[in-house]
Amino acid sequence: MALRLDEETRAKIVRIARRKGETMSGVIREAVAAWVEREESGETPWKLVADLAGCVDGGDPDRSSRGGRRVAELLRARRR
Repeated sequence: MALRLDEETRAKIVRIARRKGETMSGVIREAVAAWVEREESGETPWKLVADLAGCVDGGDPDRSSRGGRRVAELLRARRR
């Protein structure tokens, strides 16, 4: 199997391989195995953090609905 990578990605893999004391092939095999496992298990980003949803209490309950106005206020204050 041949794998073509852009230079930036290849350089990153080389750095990771050196840091881990492994070959590029070993690092790529590990990454592919992790990806295959994740795909096979049906994990989604939501499933990975589902246990955290709704676990924070306190704060401003209207924060998300007033976010745009708050940012505008902060920008106006910064200009002054």
